[in-house]
Amino acid sequence: MDFSMYAFRSIGLAFAVIAAAMSLSDSALAQTAIRFLLDTKLEGPAAPLFVAIDKGYFKAEGLDVTIDPAESNLDPLKRVAAGDFDIGLGDFTALMKFLDAKPASAVRAVFMFTNRPAFAVISRKSRGVEKPKDLEDKTLGAPPGDASFAAWPIFAQANGIDPGKVKIENISVPVREPMLQNGQVDAVTGRSYSAFINLKAMGVPSADLVLMLMADYGVNLYGDAVLVNTKFASEKPDAVKGFLRALAKAMRDTVKNPAAAVESVIKRSDALQKAIELERLEMAIRQGFLTPEVKANGYGAVDPDRLGQSIEQIGQSFAF
Repeated sequence: MDFSMYAFRSIGLAFAVIAAAMSLSDSALAQTAIRFLLDTKLEGPAAPLFVAIDKGYFKAEGLDVTIDPAESNLDPLKRVAAGDFDIGLGDFTALMKFLDAKPASAVRAVFMFTNRPAFAVISRKSRGVEKPKDLEDKTLGAPPGDASFAAWPIFAQANGIDPGKVKIENISVPVREPMLQNGQVDAVTGRSYSAFINLKAMGVPSADLVLMLMADYGVNLYGDAVLVNTKFASEKPDAVKGFLRALAKAMRDTVKNPAAAVESVIKRSDALQKAIELERLEMAIRQGFLTPEVKANGYGAVDPDRLGQSIEQIGQSFAF
């Protein structure tokens, strides 16, 4: 054997390996980092975002996405606007109010994540509340900053409820479900897939619970939207487009197989139970991800006429 030739081949192979490693390193460095903020704690309905990570959809778009939970539903508006996060998830109605007060804020919506909001009034038959009108002469527990409670005036007007006949008790989020469980209030406002399922998990009989999804009772608002920092979007428009392409693909996968999709959520927290988070996700799919409007227009879109109607509804209780 010609050992000199073997040596040259070995050196050539070594350089080839080094070159490949450098190429991989360059590829990794080329990945655009995106800091994403949820609008709540980690729950089943966030599945599409984590599916996009686990299936490599974000990576295929040249993105390195990290996702953090939020402390409150107003966090994404403030922190995406401030540039603490590049992209986030936030209530579309809250965004409109936020921008009305601070129009120069560096945050905009680019994609409708949930076509209808999960805003709901949850009550108990044993407390005498089975329909909206029954709330009169009852006590409604509501966290002051709750997005669902912000839609309460619209819900009340749409259903002929006299707000003056409903006692509003301001309560914190941690005690919301326990207070309804213990009969300290007759109903609460909250997200359908959060408060309602939490109450079931706490042992409140399903047959005694009443879920009034506001979208089924005349509240024609949009739900959560993907929010972007405008500076980030102007500097890296292709990254935003790639993010949305990957998310739409992951949403299709999630709707097709929610049981598989929810695994991407529960594996990130030992505190989560698959059965509960799957129920949350399936509820979010029925109520917000895959509505007739989404089937007609596709994921992420808005209907201009409906958007106009929702703004008019918001104007019933908010002075633009």
